[in-house]
Amino acid sequence: MSHSPRESSTPTEFGSQYDTDEEQLTEVTPLTAPDGSAPQTNNRHSDSWITFKTRLRYYVPVFSWLPTYSIQIFIEDFLAGLTVTAILLPSALSYSVLAKLPPVHGLYAVVIPGAIYSFLGTSKQLVIGPEALVSMLIGSSVVQQQRYMNKEGDEESAILIAGLITFFVGILTFILGIVRLGFLDSVLSRALLRGFISAVAIVIMIEQLLVMFKLSETAAKDGIGHASSSVETFVYIITHLDHAHILTTIVSFSSLAFLLITGFIKKKLSKRWPQVQFAPEILICVIIFTILCNILNWDEDGVDILGSIKGGGFPSFQLPFPNHSHLRDCFEAAALISVIGFVESIVVTKTYATKHNYAVSANRELVALGTANLVGSFFQCFAAYGGMARSGINDRAGAKTQLAGLINATLVLLCLLFLLSAFYYLPKPVLAAIVTVAAISLLEELPHDLYFMYKIKAWKDFALLFLTFFSTIFISIEYGTLISVALSLILVVKHSTYPRITLLGRIGDTNRFKPIKDFPDQAEHVEGVLVVRISEPLYFANTGQLKDRLRRLEEFGDMSVHPSEEARMSPIENVIFDIETMEDIDASAVQILLEIIVAYHQRGVNVFFVKLRENQRKLFIRAGITDRVGSDHFFKRIPDALEYINRVGLNIE
Repeated sequence: MSHSPRESSTPTEFGSQYDTDEEQLTEVTPLTAPDGSAPQTNNRHSDSWITFKTRLRYYVPVFSWLPTYSIQIFIEDFLAGLTVTAILLPSALSYSVLAKLPPVHGLYAVVIPGAIYSFLGTSKQLVIGPEALVSMLIGSSVVQQQRYMNKEGDEESAILIAGLITFFVGILTFILGIVRLGFLDSVLSRALLRGFISAVAIVIMIEQLLVMFKLSETAAKDGIGHASSSVETFVYIITHLDHAHILTTIVSFSSLAFLLITGFIKKKLSKRWPQVQFAPEILICVIIFTILCNILNWDEDGVDILGSIKGGGFPSFQLPFPNHSHLRDCFEAAALISVIGFVESIVVTKTYATKHNYAVSANRELVALGTANLVGSFFQCFAAYGGMARSGINDRAGAKTQLAGLINATLVLLCLLFLLSAFYYLPKPVLAAIVTVAAISLLEELPHDLYFMYKIKAWKDFALLFLTFFSTIFISIEYGTLISVALSLILVVKHSTYPRITLLGRIGDTNRFKPIKDFPDQAEHVEGVLVVRISEPLYFANTGQLKDRLRRLEEFGDMSVHPSEEARMSPIENVIFDIETMEDIDASAVQILLEIIVAYHQRGVNVFFVKLRENQRKLFIRAGITDRVGSDHFFKRIPDALEYINRVGLNIE
């Protein structure tokens, strides 16, 4: 009597073969039932349970690390969460102002999205919260929508508009993850992205100068507002410095100098004393200037302070659907925020996954970030993503699991419940200085990228970077957004529609063939024969130019030759297609390939195929290519095809 093998002995993808419960279940499960038959039902139930638990660990990562959690890990996560909270608290308050929202909403955007991500996210070091770039984009959209609604400056409408944008961000990001579009971090050109981010950093700094000089009200009266370009705003600031509030200016630039100097010192000292890097210079700055403002009564001398913060406590539920909003504009803003936020987050995620040697999934990250923002949109949050700086602090502070993010969210919630009154005397110019420092950090990689492009003479990338940069600076963020996304998509489409075909030549008297373009001194054309390698799968998008490229190779032997010149190649009688690296081909591409074959035959040119894959052979037969070419025109090697051509002189009638 045969016995069925126990399928439940298959190891799970998490390394261990069984959980404790599964081991006990396996030990008491008999190999045969009392009647001698195999207990298939129990095995099926056991296998289903194991599969369910495995999938649950994969799609809800908290179940993969929580069972092995320990007190020691908790201590390390708690210290990391406490350290990050000290940095994130003042930053979140500042980014709220940048998003044109009351300060408390920046803290909301830490609590809800951060807590959700700690359960669903795959990165152990990523810290979710408001980001300067994303906050600026939201603020720009909020002002634009308020102008449409004739509610400029209205806090309630700003909260609803930001919530709607965040709702769209969550939906879009979640869907991108469900349909497995995690490769989107590669869609935006680095040059375009760098130009756009750098321009937004300049825009942020110029906008904060209005606050730091206390020129916002006079600028609004003189017609300088959201509709004005950054250049116009900067010129206005320079020409109206005599109207600046002296004490506000002193507070602004002294706090800015404090942040820059302490940041520089911290970076230098941390090389010798690593503990220095955990010093929360932003929180220290906030505490010092809040105390000074309270003692010296700066608010009575005209310095704007945060005052009583509306809200507080646990974020209340609110439907993020304002009346009379332009949904299309909000959706367009959300689309850009989704891509940029994800790109920034996935860079951080992959960086620390590589450093600590654990696996992450771009698609699951999209789902986690989408869910975090989707839920957050119903609790008065605005879009939150991962940030490189605070995630780096989290890593260096010793974060071991996603619980560090949950601890961070919990500490911020405690601040919302009990400590908001402590920020009453916080000067708004200090918040502007904090935002300015964040904007400066967005420019840190620009010199390196510019030098690298110059070193490799990437003039096209230079042009794209400066086109995006100047369009954002001189026109608006909306135009810069449109140009960066449109050009990125155009570049992707252009690249994908460009068929990769290579002209091969014989190496001396050998049977070896190499690309003539790469080996011009070794590879030689075979007289009367065009040997072409198709180097990628063919599908509807990249076969449109195939005919033209084959014609140019036939006439010039090199795609770099301008088509206006005279033909350099002698007439051909045979064409050999090396399709070993053509992994796939769709129906549209097959039809175009058949048309190319017919055109060659009409000119009396024989067509041969080399290294046809088995999975494509039936498709060639069904499409009629095999009958049209001839079954004897398929070979395993290029030399075999050439030998056949030399042995048999074929002409197509």
